[in-house]
Amino acid sequence: MLEPATLPLLGLYAGGLRPLPPEGQLTGIYKSALSGAVRLGAEGLEGDRQADRRYHGGVHKALHHYPAEHYAGLAARLPALAAALGPGLFGENLSTRGWDEEAVCVGDIFRLGTARIQVSEPRSPCWKLDCRAEHPGLSRLIAAEGLTGWYYRVLEEGLVSAGDELRLLDRPAPGITLARVWRARLAHRPDPAELAILAAASGLSPVWQQRFSERHDWLLRNG
Repeated sequence: MLEPATLPLLGLYAGGLRPLPPEGQLTGIYKSALSGAVRLGAEGLEGDRQADRRYHGGVHKALHHYPAEHYAGLAARLPALAAALGPGLFGENLSTRGWDEEAVCVGDIFRLGTARIQVSEPRSPCWKLDCRAEHPGLSRLIAAEGLTGWYYRVLEEGLVSAGDELRLLDRPAPGITLARVWRARLAHRPDPAELAILAAASGLSPVWQQRFSERHDWLLRNG
């Protein structure tokens, strides 16, 4: 099981839509820390917005969790960005210290406040992280190092607050860590057997299930 099985939230974040320099495209990446109880519905926190719903938000990406310790690691690699790197910068809703992609599994179910949430998929870093941090190539570094963070779906709506703890309730896919899923996603020619295992993992989002299933079938057809 995940150790420790309970972690306090360092921060809870939400935000509306704002222009993202330099083009001014609307984005929901700008988040502010919340205090007090906030309603968590099927598609996320009350007051939280996503601009491009093709890639962000929805029931399988209702909450984004980013480990706070990743910022320290990135700051060590990129000293010029150290002052800017900190919880909330990458548009996450939840921040903790103590769990990362090697520890958390797809399908893990947590209690948060009065809500229940389930890990659904890794986050796929995109160019907006480069613009937000004003550092071209940052998203490629994050992807290459697997410092992605992850998304949750909401199984049971409720009230959450920054003073709450995340408590592991169930692990239906032991061994299917987010890091393992991400390594398969990046692999040039992954093992088809591994893709079949991941595609069948309990709790993995339908988009990722389809992606792994299609890749599995292509590799079998093309040797």
